[in-house]
Amino acid sequence: MQKIRELLFEQQDLKYRDFHSKLVPNIDKERIIGVRTPVMRKLAKKLAKEQNFKEFMAELPHYYYEENNLHGFLIGEVAKTPKEALEMIDELLPYVDNWATCDCLPPKILKKDLELLRRTIMPWLESKQVYRVRFAIVAMLQFLLEEGFKQEDLTKLADIKSDEYYINMAIAWYYSFALIKQYDCAVKLIESKKLDKWIQNKSIQKAIESYRISPEKKAYLKTLKIK
Repeated sequence: MQKIRELLFEQQDLKYRDFHSKLVPNIDKERIIGVRTPVMRKLAKKLAKEQNFKEFMAELPHYYYEENNLHGFLIGEVAKTPKEALEMIDELLPYVDNWATCDCLPPKILKKDLELLRRTIMPWLESKQVYRVRFAIVAMLQFLLEEGFKQEDLTKLADIKSDEYYINMAIAWYYSFALIKQYDCAVKLIESKKLDKWIQNKSIQKAIESYRISPEKKAYLKTLKIK
């Protein structure tokens, strides 16, 4: 929608665009307006009170990077149930083409029905869409590592074999948080050294960067790196 695009351009920060474009190198710079995330979140809250957001969300695919992000933030504002949020995310995911948009998608409302979330996203781990897979992993990290945790999730992600950097990075990120929140279970998998070398070592690297893991555990995890 032209009106929403104009609102985004009114908030353009060219220096921020130059900086941020380096973080999403697979997106053409001309498709990045340069709007900071807090500004987009504020705009989403405003638009959620109006009715024209529905027309905007129906216009897929969006051209600009920020339009996709705004769409994601709107889901978090307007979805009234976890089911509705997941349906909206399902519609958007085929058009998500970068890690940053993907990672801003999971809204807090998904916490309200962890079983529905699990049933919905587990099949997505087998998708051919890179960012559908990544979304599922990120949602597992955010919502299924505490109350909704199942030990089988650790091996489920270990079974994913991919050459996609953004999938493998998400898996390593997940394991690093598993080592923080479910150490006793997660460390057994790390000790087995059954993971891909890159994922194993990146998971350990990310985990030992956390202040939430004790120095003793960090020292032990370092011994588990695959050489």
